Amino acid sequence: MRVIRKYANRRLYDTSESRYVTLEDIKLLVINKEEFRVEDSKSGDDLTRNILLQIITEQENTSTGGSNPMFSNQVLQQLIRFYGDSMQGTMSNYLEESINTFLEQQKALRDQMQNAMTSNPMTTNPMELMRRVAEQNMKLWQSFQPKNGKDDEH
Repeated sequence: MRVIRKYANRRLYDTSESRYVTLEDIKLLVINKEEFRVEDSKSGDDLTRNILLQIITEQENTSTGGSNPMFSNQVLQQLIRFYGDSMQGTMSNYLEESINTFLEQQKALRDQMQNAMTSNPMTTNPMELMRRVAEQNMKLWQSFQPKNGKDDEH
């Protein structure tokens, strides 16, 4: 695992490459799925989460290419409401599972589209593919609904 040390002057030092790095370099580690840990140079405390949040904040503030930020004000407000709530742990698990499911479905859709493009177009129906994905999404969201049928205020 790669170790990044954060110094008091806020500089980040990659111990495996023996060089200073930026948040952009750390973002690339995330994108490339490289394991790393950011630690305080003096105490050794794990600062990885703080650095990841800093990267997200920077990305949200500099949404490029005309794209909208990933988190609207409403979404951020709703997330803040969960802090200290009895459902905080549940929400964390829900978000993690939702993202994992989304990534799995995205990969499956890409694979199916690739197969559709390379197979006989007369035997593949793209609308059927989209119907199956929508059906899977509905099952996922229904599994998160409260059992008593009443929505929570969050």
